[in-house]
Amino acid sequence: MGTPRLFWFYLFSLVSTLANLGIGSSAPMDIFILAGQSNMAGRGGVVHGRWEGYVPPQCQPDSRILRFSAGRQWEEAHEPLHADIDTGKACGVGPGMAFANEVVRSRGPEEVVGLVPCAVGGTRISQWGRGSSLYNQMVSRAEESVKSGGTIRAVLWYQGESDTVRRPDAEGYRANMESLVTNLRSDLNIPYLLIIQVALASGEGRYIDVVRKAQQEINLPNVKCVDAKGLPLGPDNLHLTTSSEVQLGLMLAHAFLGS
Repeated sequence: MGTPRLFWFYLFSLVSTLANLGIGSSAPMDIFILAGQSNMAGRGGVVHGRWEGYVPPQCQPDSRILRFSAGRQWEEAHEPLHADIDTGKACGVGPGMAFANEVVRSRGPEEVVGLVPCAVGGTRISQWGRGSSLYNQMVSRAEESVKSGGTIRAVLWYQGESDTVRRPDAEGYRANMESLVTNLRSDLNIPYLLIIQVALASGEGRYIDVVRKAQQEINLPNVKCVDAKGLPLGPDNLHLTTSSEVQLGLMLAHAFLGS
């Protein structure tokens, strides 16, 4: 008795779906870890605790841009990227999709980008120290993301607003960030992993300039700094607007493409 047509139809559909997602294909996948706190997770378009749903042209889905879900499966990426990762508050537009679309646009039709969301709002850098739940989750997701192929190209890091409240946190930022970079490279076994960090545009406290100075003075190889200062903020004077998140994503992409 021959194999039912339904089986072959299902098999063809499955292969086509995987191919469309860039899984199992010969196309290389450049993987990027998105980490930090709320402005990386994305609050663009969030009003009164709800995302308004507007997706800018620069953040539209593309079959060549994948997202590593909370369930640790690759899927086509779409906003909000961190919806199932940063579950404490509503997520909206962040810099990730604008970043990925610009990388794909610049590198051509064969480029496949994989995004690994890890950011959680309201977190201090001390909560990302080696051995912490946030750090362990980031490393674990990063390691698992490459099991089906691909290469981790960079970590995009936007964090520090919560470290502007207490002077000891602000003054200890540089040492904590340098330890994070060193530990992450060691644990992922990527000695010169590119880290692109964002210098703060805002903060929860009065020590914004102390943290910004620490971010800009980090002197480790292959660590770049993109300055968000001056990007328009929302009504809370803390979170970037949707258009600012798009602009930041493009800035991060140009920093990567120029590396």
